[in-house]
Amino acid sequence: MKNKEFFKGKNILIVGLAKSGFAAAKLLHSFGALVAVNDRQPREGNREAERLEEIGISVVCGGHPLSLLDGDIDFVVKNPGIPYENPLIAEAIKRKIPVYTEVEIAGLISEASIIAITGSNGKTTTTTLIGEMLKNSEKKPVVAGNIGTVFSEVAAKSTVEEILVAELSSFQLMGTEQFKPQISVFLNLFEAHLDYHGSLDEYGKAKAKITENQNESDFVVYNADDERVSELMKDSNAQHIPFSVKKQFKNGAYMQDDALYFQDKKIIERKDIVLPGEHNLSNIMAAVAASMLAGATIEQIVNVLTTFAGVDHRLQYVGQVEGRRFYNDSKATNILATKAALSAFEKDVILLAGGLDRGNPFDDLIPALQNVKVLVTFGQTAEKMADAGRKAGIETIKRADNVEEAVPVAYSHSKVGDVILLSPACASWDQYKTFEQRGDMFINSVHKLK
Repeated sequence: MKNKEFFKGKNILIVGLAKSGFAAAKLLHSFGALVAVNDRQPREGNREAERLEEIGISVVCGGHPLSLLDGDIDFVVKNPGIPYENPLIAEAIKRKIPVYTEVEIAGLISEASIIAITGSNGKTTTTTLIGEMLKNSEKKPVVAGNIGTVFSEVAAKSTVEEILVAELSSFQLMGTEQFKPQISVFLNLFEAHLDYHGSLDEYGKAKAKITENQNESDFVVYNADDERVSELMKDSNAQHIPFSVKKQFKNGAYMQDDALYFQDKKIIERKDIVLPGEHNLSNIMAAVAASMLAGATIEQIVNVLTTFAGVDHRLQYVGQVEGRRFYNDSKATNILATKAALSAFEKDVILLAGGLDRGNPFDDLIPALQNVKVLVTFGQTAEKMADAGRKAGIETIKRADNVEEAVPVAYSHSKVGDVILLSPACASWDQYKTFEQRGDMFINSVHKLK
């Protein structure tokens, strides 16, 4: 483990006791740092707080007192989801105390080289693909980050014989200063999380931090079909590796004669790729480029692309009930993701959509609703979503209290051959802790129908 001594004796405040905060607190404490933890949840029933106190870490629960910043705080490590407008975080910035996420720690301590993946959509699919493609290669792949395993926790155990494949959000990247992957992947950029970042420009800048510290010995794999991404990558000092479904960039990944190529090497015929959906072709090209740069064999890449059908909660086929096909796309937390999901089906879709209200309208979704025959809405955006459905000419629009109730409502308005699709176009936090929990509720409701 690199730089372990750097943290010894440092005064560090951890803000937020979700998975990343809990892991970072334990890790930094083990390095000899003087760690204090702050969590807004009440002390009663806070098992994570109890476990940290048991090993000698001070925990303050129930609010964010500014007095926690008094004294000589070297830096703050915050949960990625906590906004910078939070009074404690804002005060730390005002006092010029550095505010990081645990990704910064992971980058400092990792013995393994790092492939980091970001983008508005497709991160989980691309990250999973890269991890699978690198199996049996020279270095053992370990998948981490926003995909489910805390990055710093994995980095602490990493070795030079491994390569970390990390899915990173804009929330995580914004809290970095020295983070430097050997290969960065920037998939796309669309309007999302504007309630957190304030504007598309600030959102893009946060994403672009993935390549900020890279140099000419590193690689940045980016979507040359996305003008915003291409513009942001102009300032990267890494070697540029574009991918495109529209143009042929001989130094990157591209399509030629309906086959996928990487740097003039034919990888696979498009017809042999199992993963459905036009949008997934870009994800696949990004994964191929990053994997080839990291040492994957064409044989292993082909093996993955001819067998890999998708990840949980991303157009996940749940099963059939009386001739109705159910798909769980709970990871579709923005409009673009839902548009991509709808494009995978030609007609007779019953769409379940809604969730956290971030203040945006859903007019951009209207053109993609043409193959939707019934719309079932739920959550904070239920009425906004219904309004978009009415503008799209959908005659049958129903409202449910939540996903669990939406499933039987959708089923009652379906017939044999219909597709019942959960693709919310919204984050889950108004009713569910995570999109995974929302997707699991959908799956459980489908099973109840059976």
